[in-house]
Amino acid sequence: MAVLVVEDEAGITAFLRKGLESAGFTVLSESSGRAGALTALREDVELVILDLGLPDLPGEQVLTRIRAARPALPVIVLTAKDAVPDRVANLEAGADDYVVKPFSFTELLARVRARLRQPAQPSSVVLSAGGLTLDVRTRRVRVYEEGDDGAGHAREVALSSREFALLETLLRHPGQVLSQVQLLDRVWGYDFDGASNVVETCVRHVRRKVGAERIETVRGAGYRLVA
Repeated sequence: MAVLVVEDEAGITAFLRKGLESAGFTVLSESSGRAGALTALREDVELVILDLGLPDLPGEQVLTRIRAARPALPVIVLTAKDAVPDRVANLEAGADDYVVKPFSFTELLARVRARLRQPAQPSSVVLSAGGLTLDVRTRRVRVYEEGDDGAGHAREVALSSREFALLETLLRHPGQVLSQVQLLDRVWGYDFDGASNVVETCVRHVRRKVGAERIETVRGAGYRLVA
């Protein structure tokens, strides 16, 4: 099982390589953003550990390129920034997890294994409910509405990586109430503090794009897709 480490600090790369290889992983490494993005897209790697402070191409842009071409590839971000807005920004951009430097290798290894235990996305699945269709493979979302002429019309909407994951989770459970804790676990996979309103914010953004009436708030319980 191959893991790609994209990190420009040789000492950290060596530290990660030693630990990951001892745990049974094959390790590929790159020290620049462009090289890291190319390797992630060309090689058969199953997870990427991505530093944000990279030369020639910022880690945020590397993440964007990976998400555009390989949306199901798990990416764990390494960064020195620990502020909640920084965490939210990177997770919204498509990171699957977030580890702050300096870090414990034992904790990082646990996060790597947790990501690799998650089932891979199907190669082609179209989900449909409540006047919405979502194609997991192409990442296209269509909203079906009745026009003034009484005929049905479809419009395509653009969602961020996190908005897409939220809507996909709701579409996989139409009519079912999902709590904020469940959505955090399934969409963000990260232990936010209790004061974080990241779920509420993301739901608001998705509602604005697909129609507020399609996602219902169940007071004290969570959210559900109106099927």
